[in-house]
Amino acid sequence: MSWLEVLVLGLVQGLTEFLPISSSGHLRIVSGAFFGHDPGAAFTAVTQLGTELAVLIYFAKDIGRLVSTWFRGFRDPDVRGTPDYRVAWLVILGSVPIVVLGMLFKDQIETVARNLWLVATTLIVFGILLGLAERYGSQRRPIEQLTVRDGVVLGFAQAMALIPGVSRSGGTITAGLFLGLTRPAAVRYSFLLAIPAVVGAGLFKLPDVFAGDGASGLQMFVATLIAFVVGYAVIAWLLRYVERHSVYVFVAYRIALGTALLAALSIGAVSAT
Repeated sequence: MSWLEVLVLGLVQGLTEFLPISSSGHLRIVSGAFFGHDPGAAFTAVTQLGTELAVLIYFAKDIGRLVSTWFRGFRDPDVRGTPDYRVAWLVILGSVPIVVLGMLFKDQIETVARNLWLVATTLIVFGILLGLAERYGSQRRPIEQLTVRDGVVLGFAQAMALIPGVSRSGGTITAGLFLGLTRPAAVRYSFLLAIPAVVGAGLFKLPDVFAGDGASGLQMFVATLIAFVVGYAVIAWLLRYVERHSVYVFVAYRIALGTALLAALSIGAVSAT
């Protein structure tokens, strides 16, 4: 892997991880279109450690409060009725689907699911779903009103992002809006829900990324560092943006990108595998 590719993919990962446009899909598209190959699921998973570190630092107070409340709830019955205790458990519950499905379909995720025809299709289909959620979701419920049912639904929505092009944040935000969450609540919960799954996947894939002719240790460190710095800035921007604006700009972008990719694949300008 060249240094130019490392720098570009680290930047792409940081820019797209938290936006509802699919970071894994963008890494796959950029690599296929400009560098002629697939960087692999392992590269994607490890660079996501950088963006998740940005989440841990940006939401350090929130995460610390949730973790502290969760532990206190084991010995203090009064704590178990608090919103923080419930949200902490729902993050754990919502992380189960992506872990189970990721293990069950590991081989398919690393092979057939990375086909660019599928990526283009999921970009468009889930872009339309995001637009429908924005249009028809009531957007009245704060994150403190999440229920067990919500946690399960949001967990499976996140798990759909095992297919590049769906978008982990996009799937979670879409489901959250359909469930009536406010736009900021859906975005914030998508950040929290990602932490266990993405960190676990990144650590699990760490040995694989150095196998064969992939990136070197230094290259992976640089790509992950770039993803962290850019990702932190994107978090701050996105939280401010969704307080005042709809997500229709991301819907339009997904549909346009998916359509352009389908056209490029149809004329043979880009290889699907």
